[in-house]
Amino acid sequence: MPTQNPIVLNTYGTKGKKIYFVADQHFGIPNREKSHEREKLLIAWLEEIRPDAEVIFFMGDLFDFWFEYRQVVQRGYVRLFGKLAELIDAGIPIYYFRGNHDVWAFDYLETEIGMHLKRQPEIFTLFGKRFFLAHGDGLGKGDNGYKMIKKVFECRFNQWCFRWIHPDWGTRLGWFFSRRSRYSKTNERGEENVTETERSFNSRMPDFCRKVLETEPIDYFIFGHYHHIIEKTLDNGTKIFTIGDWMQWFSYGVFDGQTMKIEHFTKSQND
Repeated sequence: MPTQNPIVLNTYGTKGKKIYFVADQHFGIPNREKSHEREKLLIAWLEEIRPDAEVIFFMGDLFDFWFEYRQVVQRGYVRLFGKLAELIDAGIPIYYFRGNHDVWAFDYLETEIGMHLKRQPEIFTLFGKRFFLAHGDGLGKGDNGYKMIKKVFECRFNQWCFRWIHPDWGTRLGWFFSRRSRYSKTNERGEENVTETERSFNSRMPDFCRKVLETEPIDYFIFGHYHHIIEKTLDNGTKIFTIGDWMQWFSYGVFDGQTMKIEHFTKSQND
């Protein structure tokens, strides 16, 4: 189980600064036009938080489909990549925890843009509090069908085989299946069933977090993946957050050293 020994990483916490978390943009769906509108909003949000952001965590599924060929970059996202590189060049670290839709993100985002790409859950100390960070897919008991599929996609031989498909055809094939997912049809607030999401979350995540707490003192667990905003407090006071998405909620997490909360970005697309 890859989460038994999470890596303890950097410490952040400068007075007057804040820590930001955002997840599940799924750029590319349901079509290029609507995806571009959401992408512009994310860029506007990044610019808005720029003055007080000490570090930004992307908690997975930035894209609905992403595959990195060695010499070819997937079309789109130029403005987003430019903004991310600009913030990193200005001294704001950006961490990216791969999700189940961007499992084929290899090193482009690190070597070309400067993001810190993470493939496993990791622990950060933020303003003296310990945060366990992960996308959230495949954690905890159950969900064995997905865990088997994930192994198929993570297999290096399978990745090598896919790379031999011409980029035009490989990308087209990826988008063909991507645009048939349930997320491709999630365009309006509340379209997905919140009760079903919470039931799925409650069936595995609290127990998973309690298991981690047996060996690691954690103040906050932060996840993406579930596409809804869920906050749960365990008996010992540890808090679990899933931070929504950038499809229905345009939500993000922010920690100022005292309080962890979920907020929504409401800037007009016409600004």
